[in-house]
Amino acid sequence: MKTPDNSEFFPLTGLARRFVDQLAQCRALGVKTLEGSEHHVLLELPYHEQLVGYPDTGVLHGGVITTLMDTASGASVVCAVTQKTGEIELCPTLDLRVDYMKAAQPGKPVYGFAECFKLTSAVAFTRGLAYQDSMDDPIAQAVGSFMRIGPELMTDSFRQALMGE
Repeated sequence: MKTPDNSEFFPLTGLARRFVDQLAQCRALGVKTLEGSEHHVLLELPYHEQLVGYPDTGVLHGGVITTLMDTASGASVVCAVTQKTGEIELCPTLDLRVDYMKAAQPGKPVYGFAECFKLTSAVAFTRGLAYQDSMDDPIAQAVGSFMRIGPELMTDSFRQALMGE
């Protein structure tokens, strides 16, 4: 299924998509970027048998959900920083806490929503949810902090890939 183009409503979707697509683990997991704005990112993790952590039940491995939330949070930081400064920065994860509330239902995709709600000169702060049918019934919640290391430490090839050049 083709990922919808939401760039008219969420103008940083392309940037978020290029960021996610650069990450080998996201390509291996099949993560798709659905939305990106200066406030949030929404990703989709399709269900795959290879991602099951509990073969008897078909439930996804918790590490896959953590990866989804780390990526959604990191992408939200890239979008927020780019919108604020006009430059792309790499912002590695300093801390990520994921609280699991229930298992994901087998056979269904999981969505990762994250927002960067606070930027300082040194740290970006995020919060988000992993869910399936509704954000009102989350699988997990996540809070994170990301270190701002400045645009000068990014390689030219990675910068060009994120800018779509």
